[in-house]
Amino acid sequence: MVKLIIDGQHIEVEDGLTVLEAAKRYGIDIPTLCHDEGLSEYGACRICMVELKKGERSSLVASCCFPVRDGIEILTDSLRVQKARKMIIELMLASCPNSRTLQCLASKYGVTRVRFKSEDRGCLLCGLCVRMCEQQMKGGAIGFAGRGVGREVAMPFHHAPAECRECGACLYICPVCELPCCGPLQPGELCNSCFENIRIEPFPCRE
Repeated sequence: MVKLIIDGQHIEVEDGLTVLEAAKRYGIDIPTLCHDEGLSEYGACRICMVELKKGERSSLVASCCFPVRDGIEILTDSLRVQKARKMIIELMLASCPNSRTLQCLASKYGVTRVRFKSEDRGCLLCGLCVRMCEQQMKGGAIGFAGRGVGREVAMPFHHAPAECRECGACLYICPVCELPCCGPLQPGELCNSCFENIRIEPFPCRE
């Protein structure tokens, strides 16, 4: 068994787990985007980053890929983590401004503006669809092509191979191929309405 500290809470888990898995077992919330329990870890989105303390120093690590170690201390919501998380959400929103998933993450974590030029690429390169097709559907019909800014998810030679059964699993798991955010502003703008408009009233309002 491995003993570690997460947000001041002393926990004990079996060896071989990641920090994300250990946190979930104790009800500690860490946001994720490219992670899915039925797929291998990829560590692409970095939204699940946490702060690993090493004495007076610390570093940011992806909790979905970082294994638990005896005696380590993890902070999941420190100021450094919050700042990095907001920056990542901003960058992703610049690439996929109409993603409902990203709009909701922006609302939840206090992102009220995007300081980067918006260019709707229609893909976050999170790899969920590629891993779903290969690992769960056993198709392997799609994969990554190109490098750098030209990197994309594509079929071989941009034609559907025989392995593709058109099952739709890649669309189902994609955080961009979904109904767009239906907020009151123009597409791509941060409305923050999903969370700001949620109110829990103990009793009906009276005049």
